[in-house]
Amino acid sequence: MFSGSIPALVTPFDDRGDHVGGAFDEAKFRDFVEWQIAEGSTALVACGTTGEAATMPKDEHFHVVRVCVDQARGRVPVIAGAGSNDTIVAIENLKAAREAGADAALMVPPYYNRPSQEGIARHFAELAKSAPLPIVLYNVPGRTVTDIQPATLIRIVQAAPEIFVGVKDASGALARVSHHRGALGSDFCQLSGNDDLALAFNAMGGVGCISVTANVAPRLCADFQAACAAGDMARALELHDRLFPLHEAMFADASPGPVKYALSQIIGHFPTGVRLPMTWPSEAARAQVDVALAHAGLI
Repeated sequence: MFSGSIPALVTPFDDRGDHVGGAFDEAKFRDFVEWQIAEGSTALVACGTTGEAATMPKDEHFHVVRVCVDQARGRVPVIAGAGSNDTIVAIENLKAAREAGADAALMVPPYYNRPSQEGIARHFAELAKSAPLPIVLYNVPGRTVTDIQPATLIRIVQAAPEIFVGVKDASGALARVSHHRGALGSDFCQLSGNDDLALAFNAMGGVGCISVTANVAPRLCADFQAACAAGDMARALELHDRLFPLHEAMFADASPGPVKYALSQIIGHFPTGVRLPMTWPSEAARAQVDVALAHAGLI
């Protein structure tokens, strides 16, 4: 259902100067969505982690999703971040994502309260009962602490394959691509959640990446994914090497600070607001981003 280069979109906020966090800049966001589509992004994630969804009230969150859908106008699918550590809230978020026009929802396992594997499986089983749109599972143990183990993911998907259409895997455990592929087949959509591992992930059977770097280098990331899909691994490796310093620089400080700084360097007047507890990246991180942008040929 999904493949290629899929940016986890930043959300532009105006900069009030105190970095508490400004208002959503709809006009800049619409321009940003348009640029991403023109540069070859194959789908868009609105209000994921990189989009600072954790600091958005629900009404604002799904307003941003609605704007993304409206601007995309069906040219590429829109995946809405909609996860929660409260199963009831997650169900309501799925409904809101559908009402906003999203094509699918990106759902993390419950965070903070740290459920068992049984609890994770039952959480998603409950979502599947009335899910109004497809779900891409998002496994990111570094943020949620909970980890959807392969046996649990396979159980979740096999119980409702029409609902659970893919995974964004940010576990960093590449062997899981083979575990999932062996049990679920090649039609189950496996997307890397780590830009720096996307080459190896694709070589093992992945079909794309939900990417931070694609915010800044959408054409290069799209070309990289196209080379992987075509089996042109020499070209894919060449692009990987060109992008690798940028992949690392995007996390030189707490995300999305570095990616917003990078966008301010390559897109004129891109808003620089971030919402606390996120902060503007340090001088050292900004310098690392500058070197990486130059290495990629973006400045």
